[in-house]
Amino acid sequence: MNRMKYALLGTVAAASMMAAGSSAALAADIKVIHAGELLAVPGSTPKSEQTVVIEDGRITAVMDGYRNPGEFGEDAQAIDLKDKFVMPGLMDMHVHIQMELGPNSDSQRLRMSDADVAMQSVHYAKQTLMAGFTTVRDLGAQPEQLYALRDGVARGWIDGPRIIGSGGVSVTGGHGDVDGMRPDLLEKYTSKTICDGAADCRRATRRAIKFGADVIKITATGGVLSDTNTGTGQQMTNDELVEVMDTAHGLGRKVAAHAHAAEGINAALRAGVDSIEHGSYTDAESIRLFKETGAYLVPTLLAGATVVKMASNSDFMSPAIKAKALRVGADMADSFANAYREGVKIAYGTDSGVSRHGTNAEEALLMKEAGMSEADILKAATVNAADLIDMSDSLGTLEANKYADIIAMDKSPLSDISALLDVTFVMKGGTVHKD
Repeated sequence: MNRMKYALLGTVAAASMMAAGSSAALAADIKVIHAGELLAVPGSTPKSEQTVVIEDGRITAVMDGYRNPGEFGEDAQAIDLKDKFVMPGLMDMHVHIQMELGPNSDSQRLRMSDADVAMQSVHYAKQTLMAGFTTVRDLGAQPEQLYALRDGVARGWIDGPRIIGSGGVSVTGGHGDVDGMRPDLLEKYTSKTICDGAADCRRATRRAIKFGADVIKITATGGVLSDTNTGTGQQMTNDELVEVMDTAHGLGRKVAAHAHAAEGINAALRAGVDSIEHGSYTDAESIRLFKETGAYLVPTLLAGATVVKMASNSDFMSPAIKAKALRVGADMADSFANAYREGVKIAYGTDSGVSRHGTNAEEALLMKEAGMSEADILKAATVNAADLIDMSDSLGTLEANKYADIIAMDKSPLSDISALLDVTFVMKGGTVHKD
């Protein structure tokens, strides 16, 4: 009898605990931000004394005045940003989260295990998030490690920006293929998405998507950091470019094209590419094609400035790389300035990994120096970037139903763009990472 009584009591207690646990689990996580100056929609005018209400990681309301947090729930958490400029999280559309260019890059590539690379990328991801960049598009990394990082961040295991991960498709001997090693290592490290001819590039694109690519990154032209003297002209042929675009778009993936020389830029645009990365030598035909197709330019001025500085002040670059760095890096700003003046759509991107991670905001200073307005820079790093990755319904502005990706700083970047260099508050998906 006693055993039955205790068993019944135990069952009731367990049921009570489960009910309490269920209630706790169902309780909403509500945060209420009081923003001194709020740029909810970059491209519009900021407002003062605003309240942003967040529930379970998404914005539910943006209101005039400082509203009492108790209005939204007895457990609502108040976040005081009354003396701050508040805006959507920044977005970098061209990073390489697994590496950082420097004198030891070659030796690290051979000495670091895949696990080491993965751990290093966790470190760089955290630096990027702390700089106020809550979403990035990685356009060149070891795919398996990159997709694991992307998924780990999405599951909340790792603190880092939301990651759009690419799969690379390049031609044999071109930029994006392995270089600078002895023949047996070249064979060993050649990716299975290196291709030759249209049909083979179709296979490579499908393979990249099969293994987890959110976007396809191609190398339409040669590149600065390839340790070869193959230049920066067009390397993927027109039929290869068309086949990659058709295949990727048919499988629901956008395509980003690394492209320096005008002939490669224009060939990629004619083939239907979604964004041109770098765009160092756009010409009149490029401008026409950008505007006709609606493709974005992702300028990566910071990479250009970084390689010029490294080529001028260090000796670790090979002669082939140094010559390209000094020539191309110095020309990128003029090409970008012309594209901006002509009304080409711009999305913010740095090529971080060439530059140091966490310094992503320095791109904004170079864009301003080249003639871009502060308002357009902020729009490129939020609204335009969200559009490029087809996430305008959930990112890029602070409006109801969107992710609560929010940053704050002491002064307005609309009056001084260097304010972006010192982000003091970072929230991603409703979770505060820096305060």
